Amino acid sequence: MRQWLSRTGAVTLALLVAGCAAERIGLPEKTASVSVPAAVPRITGIESITSREHKRLVALFGGEYSWPAAEKMLNAVMARVAAAGERPDQGYRVTILNSPVVNAFALPNGNLYVTRGLLALANDTSEIAAVMAHEVAHVTANHAMQRAELERRSQLVSRVVSEVLEDPAAGEVVQARSRFSLASFSRSQELEADQIGVRSIAKAGFDPFGAARFLASLGRQTSMRATMLGEKPGQQGMNFLSTHPSTPERVAQALSAARSIGGPGIGESDRQSYLAAIDGITFGDDPNEGMVRNTKFLHPQLGFTFSAPPGFVLENSSSAVVGLTPGGAQALRFDSVKLPEGQTLSTYMASGWIEGAKLGPIEDISVNGLTAVTAFAKGEDWSFRLAAIQLGAGTYRFILASKAMTPDLDRTFRQAIDSFRAMTPAEIATARPLRLVLVTAKPGDTAESLAGRMATTDRAVDRFLVLNGLDRPSAVKPGQSYKIVVE
Repeated sequence: MRQWLSRTGAVTLALLVAGCAAERIGLPEKTASVSVPAAVPRITGIESITSREHKRLVALFGGEYSWPAAEKMLNAVMARVAAAGERPDQGYRVTILNSPVVNAFALPNGNLYVTRGLLALANDTSEIAAVMAHEVAHVTANHAMQRAELERRSQLVSRVVSEVLEDPAAGEVVQARSRFSLASFSRSQELEADQIGVRSIAKAGFDPFGAARFLASLGRQTSMRATMLGEKPGQQGMNFLSTHPSTPERVAQALSAARSIGGPGIGESDRQSYLAAIDGITFGDDPNEGMVRNTKFLHPQLGFTFSAPPGFVLENSSSAVVGLTPGGAQALRFDSVKLPEGQTLSTYMASGWIEGAKLGPIEDISVNGLTAVTAFAKGEDWSFRLAAIQLGAGTYRFILASKAMTPDLDRTFRQAIDSFRAMTPAEIATARPLRLVLVTAKPGDTAESLAGRMATTDRAVDRFLVLNGLDRPSAVKPGQSYKIVVE
């Protein structure tokens, strides 16, 4: 977990970005530094991938995830998609990434990546084929290079106006216009890739409506998360600088493209084979990065656990655990730091964690027998409660940010830090990741009864519907297989 510093005026943004990876389809911004030569050797399905770029990219997403049945299925689907694409001579190799985030992207050298989070959300081969065809379309249409060129020109124009013409204000206006142009450009690229993808999977013999079904599932997942955080419907899609069109827009476009090809049922979807290939895969967090269980967080590898106060929604990443209350009135961040040799917890807290915040008195406390310090800090718009706890060689930080000073703020914070403790050997030994397994619906089964068998109790029915691409509880059919999450 990396150290965190933030301006108080942007604290909510920092908390959100650190703890929440985007549920999106497209090349992640983290990989912008990955350099891929313009002309590289083609990669076939059996060639070993050992390039430095591949290793760096995979490392950003928790490493490779090995699941032979899914790997075999993905490469077979990819071969059909590639043959039907605009560059049928290009070989591709699919890598599964060990990340719960829904994401996929392709590189010009033939490497295509999908996360296990995306595999869990898809429900048949036509849906996964649509994702692959969409990403391949970005490559064949040279979208990454086009965007890079537009960014380069935008930066050059802004610099000339600001520095050469000595007009910083005008330079900022040009920069703002450039950001809007880039956003619009990216939106058009996404829609173009969707259109190309639908045509490609139809040509490959897959159901062209698979793209719309997957995008609909993606939209439901996004809406469910927004509801849990108290956001208004469609609030995320209102940002005109979003690099992706809103999911409803993409669903509508994908449906239109599919209907222009034919009616429902014209292609292959092979739902049962797809589900069989992902039966048993890890779902959610990897224990090596710690695991969220409703409002509880466990890290069996580092040997500690804590619980967020009731009402917080926790999300985990490799750098921090972030909790938010509905509407974002309060935000909790937990991470770890490495103290310089000889520095105490008190002097470390006094060094200033949050830029611009005024730190109050530092109090020495004990948390379940562990040495700790705590303090209050006040920023321009936010109030903060801070704590640092020593466990073994590790130093762990809690930061609670609140928009308003409430009487129960300190009680809420102490409730969180007092729950921090070392895990017992038995707890560490029995900590297991969640898994996705198939169950067959029997007569009388409902979404509620099947969701009741899930290990995730928070909004279990909603999660069950999203996982299975269902828009209403009554859609459950006897004899069909459905995904549930178990320990």
